[in-house]
Amino acid sequence: MSPEKWAGTLLLLLIISFSGVSGGFVGVNIGMDLSSSPSAEDIAALLRSEGVTHVRLFDADRKLLAALAGTGIQVTVGIPNTELLRIGQSPSAAAAWVNLNVAAQLPDTNITAIAVGSEVLTSLPNAALILVPALTNIHAALVASALDSQIKVSSPQAMDIVVQFFPPSTASFNRSILPVLSLLLNFLEKTEAPFMLNAYPYYAYSDAKGIYPLEFALFRDLPPAQRIVDPNSDLPYDNLLDAMIDAVYHSMEALNHTHTPIILTESGWPHGGDSSELDATPGNAIIYNTNLINHVRGGGGTPGRPESEVSVFVYEMFDEDLRPGPMSEKSLGVIYPNLTAIYPLQLGSGGALAANPSSALGVSGLYCVATPGADALALKTGLDWACGPGLANCTALQEGQPCYNPNTLENHASYAYNDYYQRSSSSGGTCNFNGTATTTSIDPSYGTCVFTGSSKSSGGGGSSGGGVLGPTTSPGGLSNGSPPRIRVSRSAFLVTFFLALFHHCY
Repeated sequence: MSPEKWAGTLLLLLIISFSGVSGGFVGVNIGMDLSSSPSAEDIAALLRSEGVTHVRLFDADRKLLAALAGTGIQVTVGIPNTELLRIGQSPSAAAAWVNLNVAAQLPDTNITAIAVGSEVLTSLPNAALILVPALTNIHAALVASALDSQIKVSSPQAMDIVVQFFPPSTASFNRSILPVLSLLLNFLEKTEAPFMLNAYPYYAYSDAKGIYPLEFALFRDLPPAQRIVDPNSDLPYDNLLDAMIDAVYHSMEALNHTHTPIILTESGWPHGGDSSELDATPGNAIIYNTNLINHVRGGGGTPGRPESEVSVFVYEMFDEDLRPGPMSEKSLGVIYPNLTAIYPLQLGSGGALAANPSSALGVSGLYCVATPGADALALKTGLDWACGPGLANCTALQEGQPCYNPNTLENHASYAYNDYYQRSSSSGGTCNFNGTATTTSIDPSYGTCVFTGSSKSSGGGGSSGGGVLGPTTSPGGLSNGSPPRIRVSRSAFLVTFFLALFHHCY
């Protein structure tokens, strides 16, 4: 890898390494459902260079497992949902899987956990009855290989297993899955394995449609009149994630399980989304991920379990553009496939570490715009790609934003094409879009619409006057180019009011 590529990946150290830091560990998920993938060797070299200590793989990727050999990085290996039936029905199939994907990789690759399935109880309810048999068979295979003390077995579940998570003191598991959940919790307690939880405050906040303040989801301090407390337990909450975790703990306690710790196998915030996902922005992603990391490293657990440290695997290393679902689910990565940072981060005491400067503004003095008279269908296809898989920041094209008017396909395509070109040209991005784009040395900015790379923008690009990788004015609260305020520790304030949900003040 070139030195330039390494320079842009310092962000990863902030996000997913924790050596010398107290509190729980911070790891990263590595999914490979993307159209352009770096080599396993480059990924492992990056992880090692940046001091990453924990990774989670969604399957037993042989190349990645081999590349991670000798790094000392603790690896959680996943068993896809498609394998559950075979492994749950056949102890010999489970033993074969362990021998091939775990025992054969040890001791060179430091495998410490196996994640069986993903969100099975809510996404694949028809397969729920086979989940615990699959866990049991995998654990039995580990016992037979004398690996059970080294490797824990669990299964990541979604927050949907809880009917209503706020207030946490009244939360309970979905009754329809209680029989299987009881078996799962019995297994975890018996084998001393953690409960794996996928928790996304972004989606909880979005689904609540205004019940929770955005600041609550982003770990930011609330005004005194909006400070939130559980009215039954009187426990104060200064962030949505803690409330979600405590809701699961309370639901477990209702089933007489009080000793099983929770580990967050997934949590993150999208840096982009569909037109309706206005809070999926680079600014909010920076704030959430930075505060999440500081929260975990600060230790202290949650209000309901202050003695239980929280650990997390940030979701995720790369944007998986081939995944189905809304754009936000494809925009949760922190690293481009060329191994440069997607967006900058700023720590309270460490200064700002931005994305690779070589990938910020690609070609000085050149802009990429739509070719006049280009085919409308081809322009629409190019626009959709640029604002989607191309990861162009198209916030300024939304209605009411500076570049919405003139509301023409050519104008919108020009802005999106240029934003993509400016951020990606140094890593191979071109100005072509199937013949519908061309370069020009004439600045296409107009009025308050400032194109990325324009000298009219003090931040170096972006129609809102901000940095190339994100608008300076967004629903996430960034304004006038100022960096987000980053919390270094949990709030020192006691939360005395529960306003957001029950609509009254005390």
